[in-house]
Amino acid sequence: AARLSGAENRLVSLPLSRIRVIMKSSPEVSSINQDALFLTAKATELFVQYLAAYSYKHGRGKEKNALTYSDLSHTAEECETFQFLADILPKKILASKYLKMLEKEKRDGEVGEGDEEDEEEEDEDETVGEDVGS
Repeated sequence: AARLSGAENRLVSLPLSRIRVIMKSSPEVSSINQDALFLTAKATELFVQYLAAYSYKHGRGKEKNALTYSDLSHTAEECETFQFLADILPKKILASKYLKMLEKEKRDGEVGEGDEEDEEEEDEDETVGEDVGS
C-alpha cells in the first residue's frame, strides 16, 4: 500500500495510525484507502477546530481568554448542530448533586409504580362489583 508522503502527513495534526485503528474497529471496514484515511483525519481536525472556535466565541472563553470544558458542554447542549455530542460532553455536576438526582428519580419511579398498582386494584374492584350486581 502506498504511504502518505511526508508533506501530506504534515497537513494533519492527528495521528493517522490512531485514526486507522478507530476506522478498522468497525466490522464493516475491511481495508482503508490512504486517501480516505487522510480525508477522514483532515475532516476530523477541521470539525474539532470548528467546535473549539464556536465554543470559545459563544462561551466564556473570551472573558477568561481560555476555552474550558464547560464551554464545550454548553455548546453541545445548546447548539442544534452539536447536540449529537451532548452524551459525550455532558455538563459537569458535583457527585453529591448526581446522587440526589438518582435518589429523586428512584423515589419518583417508586411513586409512579405505586400509582399503576393502585389503578390496577381499582379496576379489579370495579370488575368484582359488576359481577356481584348481575
